[in-house]
Amino acid sequence: MSRTHTKTPSRADAVTAQFAGSPEVSEYAAAHSGGGTPARYYRSRFHAVDSVLAGCPGGELLDVGCGPGMLVEHLVRTRPDAFSITACDQSVAMIDAVTAKVGHREDVRVSLGSVEKMPFPDACFDVVLATGVLEYVNVDRALPEITRVLRPGGVAVVTMLNPLSPYRLVEWGLYWPARRVLGRVEAALGVPPQHRHGARRTGIRALPARRLRHKLSGAGLLVEDLVFYDVTYLVPPLDRLRRRRDDPDSTVRRRGVGRILGTAYLIAARTPGRSAP
Repeated sequence: MSRTHTKTPSRADAVTAQFAGSPEVSEYAAAHSGGGTPARYYRSRFHAVDSVLAGCPGGELLDVGCGPGMLVEHLVRTRPDAFSITACDQSVAMIDAVTAKVGHREDVRVSLGSVEKMPFPDACFDVVLATGVLEYVNVDRALPEITRVLRPGGVAVVTMLNPLSPYRLVEWGLYWPARRVLGRVEAALGVPPQHRHGARRTGIRALPARRLRHKLSGAGLLVEDLVFYDVTYLVPPLDRLRRRRDDPDSTVRRRGVGRILGTAYLIAARTPGRSAP
């Protein structure tokens, strides 16, 4: 008797499936609003990005792995006329969402491409943002590309989920596996698919801050700032019980032992040299 094996999706397949179509794009964009756990995370990330961009006078800015343009929209609203923005993503659906959101502006352009091989010439941007993208790609290919497209003295702002935080240790090591096991039990009991528990395969590969700092230095970037954000004392699923909006300042840490409670972190680095006046 033959036995059918279910093929485990590759990392690339898992990543593509999350951001390939309009429903996934809409779900991702909707997660930025409200009082839930994802919205808390994105508000904290925006606040961390704002804190490191505060000293940037402006110029040509690239948001690579831009998603549906939530950060682009935020920058257009909070720093009007400061940047000429290029939004780049490898998902056609994401680029379409950016175009629908802010594509009518003369200071926003869109481009289809991957952070691992960007369709831009050397030294053409003053700022490169790569937020929420490095976990899903080959970092050793992406970081040299970020360095390549930055002008001398240009700033790279990158983020990474913090695999050493209590939150991620519980989420990835206990909570998601438990949901998958429960879903298999429910399937065996005949529970309809739409009512089963589960956790999608994400393709995430997160690096500790020390390791990413080392890789940034190896790519020719000088690390200037490290910010841990989305600081929370609760772990899944307890964090979903809390709906209060935190003051953004309380969700970021640059110093102290409380940094380990940040579910993600941001690193700002600069290319050697000085930008032209």
